[in-house]
Amino acid sequence: MADYGIWLSFNNQEEGFQIPINPASIEMGDGNKSKTYDVAGLGEINVIKDRKLTTYSFSSYFPAQYYPFMATDLLLEPRQYVEYLEKWMDTKRPIRFVFTGASFDINTPASIESFQWKEVAGSGGDIEYTLSLKRYFFYAAQRVTVAPSTATESTPVIRKEAPPRPNDRQPPKTYKLLAGDTLWKVSKKELGSDQYVTEIQRLNGLTDDQVKNLPVGMELRLPEVRALA
Repeated sequence: MADYGIWLSFNNQEEGFQIPINPASIEMGDGNKSKTYDVAGLGEINVIKDRKLTTYSFSSYFPAQYYPFMATDLLLEPRQYVEYLEKWMDTKRPIRFVFTGASFDINTPASIESFQWKEVAGSGGDIEYTLSLKRYFFYAAQRVTVAPSTATESTPVIRKEAPPRPNDRQPPKTYKLLAGDTLWKVSKKELGSDQYVTEIQRLNGLTDDQVKNLPVGMELRLPEVRALA
């Protein structure tokens, strides 16, 4: 049992849980988007296209009591699991799907395609569910630079810049200061790195003296998270 487990998390593991009762099986689907056409003189031809995104589907239940065959000792109330999944679906952001098995592992961003659940009559509050996920790829516009032509090149050369590292953290827009907070703590805790201290100060128009005496309850505007090298 120790070699088999499923974890779901959101916003770079800010929230998450291990599936308490391992499903009997996980269905995985791969395929492609090939199409067939009828061509005069040739008959039917098949045009092979890119593969579709992998899908993952499994069914189990969230227990309302402890069972000896549970995969984890950390047990939430059944309704809490449901509330987490429904809240993540509402954000329209991907989650992190991690599966550890005896023969292979999966660790990928994924979208929640469907989540169906019901309370089982006579089970003391257990909730049965079926969860369907689809593999997710982060995407963004890619910046390019145009290098001037040289003596050996008659036309300008377009060079693509390396894309940023994918990050499934959902950056906050603002933050309300708590007792003991500093710009360093805010940058580290909310944005994942202390490199944003100067940027937070500049964005909020804070002087050096104000930075040393930040009032509790002040709402700070936060910069956009950048991919770290």
